[in-house]
Amino acid sequence: MSVIIYHNARCSKSRETLKLLNENKLSPEIIEYLKTPLDVKTIENLLDMLGMEPRDIMRKKEPDYKKAGLDNQKLSRKKLIEALAAHPSVLERPIVVINNKAVIGRPPENVLSII
Repeated sequence: MSVIIYHNARCSKSRETLKLLNENKLSPEIIEYLKTPLDVKTIENLLDMLGMEPRDIMRKKEPDYKKAGLDNQKLSRKKLIEALAAHPSVLERPIVVINNKAVIGRPPENVLSII
């Protein structure tokens, strides 16, 4: 079983989600997206698996959200995805992918729906 967590170790929800995966005998590949930002293609794939749009996975209270002008409602989907790649701190976390299905671990128990 392929399991990936896009993880921020400083985030309590991300740590709780990782713990929940481990408690369910899953050993995910851990991608620390702040250290290794995601590329546009990966973000597009995540959006497809999540069934969401770019704004759905953006942390709107993050300082970089406003600094990068992401509150501009006229930005195209392509521009928003490029902005997520350029400003990884804006990405909602954690995102867990199990066998090509993805969820945002907020709350952490969301991952149980794809195990």
